[in-house]
Amino acid sequence: MDKEKIKEGVRLLLEGIGEDINREGLLDTPDRIARMCEQIYGGLTQDAGVHLAKQFHATNNNMVLEKDITFYSTCEHHLLPFYGKAHVAYIPDQKVAGLSKLARTVEVYARRPQIQENMTAQIADALEKHLAPKGVMVMIEAEHMCMTMRGVQKPGSKTVTTITRGAFAEDYTLQQTFLQMVKG
Repeated sequence: MDKEKIKEGVRLLLEGIGEDINREGLLDTPDRIARMCEQIYGGLTQDAGVHLAKQFHATNNNMVLEKDITFYSTCEHHLLPFYGKAHVAYIPDQKVAGLSKLARTVEVYARRPQIQENMTAQIADALEKHLAPKGVMVMIEAEHMCMTMRGVQKPGSKTVTTITRGAFAEDYTLQQTFLQMVKG
């Protein structure tokens, strides 16, 4: 990341909204924002495949679900946060990933300017590509600050996105099992 460009951009933004960039409380803000960007946009330089490469042989090929994976992301349209929970399931085909690797996969895609619809698909795509499972289902529930702080101003409203692939797309019963497990 180019920290100097980020700092200059923050200075310009502060001046643009009418702030005094030499005010005591704002003196270190450009540097703080530049450092923060490394963390909240760190997914831009990460590859989910690195996390999903650690796999184990499995004889049990029933659904694996990691639910309530908390995440924070940034809306690419307004650069405001959206946050919530991701629920990720797959049907293994002789191999499984470590459970923490599913959460790390969510983080890779959450930590970049993003829209929730794409993030849902990217997580499913990564599992399909790197685990080659029999099926994948991903659900994300999130509150978007661009709907809470501005625009329609509806705090507490949630957006839910889902995607099904393979066995989940073909078997409605599997989808219902996933939903029951997530809500249970």
